[in-house]
Amino acid sequence: MRIRAMCLIPVAWGAVVLAQTPPKQASDEAAVREVVRQYVNARERRDPRATEALFTADADQLTTSGEWRKGREAIVKGTQVSSERNPGQRAIRIETVRFPLPDAAIADGPYEITGPSDGGSRKMRTTFFLVRTPQGWRISAIRNMMPTGNR
Repeated sequence: MRIRAMCLIPVAWGAVVLAQTPPKQASDEAAVREVVRQYVNARERRDPRATEALFTADADQLTTSGEWRKGREAIVKGTQVSSERNPGQRAIRIETVRFPLPDAAIADGPYEITGPSDGGSRKMRTTFFLVRTPQGWRISAIRNMMPTGNR
């Protein structure tokens, strides 16, 4: 009986931990989505300070043109130039968020710039890699890509 009780303790403890995971993960997912929303808004406002606050110091971004922006300063400068060069309205719709580690998130979804200078729209895909910092979730990497038709 005592052995059976000892075996049930880890099972019960695991159930308690698992029961607490979904609300935390749900709040983390909402926080990740909020950071992406803030990123889009900061770009739309062309606000370098707001953009800078969303990234880790060592963040990087690979653009659809193949430019690799390394470091927060290069990302902020590049996004400002890119927003002027491609002046349409940006929209990112995060479809999935997953947590490969408790303090790391991958967010994916379509990225569209509508109404650019040529009057059309540019449809892409984007992936954000975010990490939990003492200041909250921050963007560590962005990968933008042009779809090939195979989704």
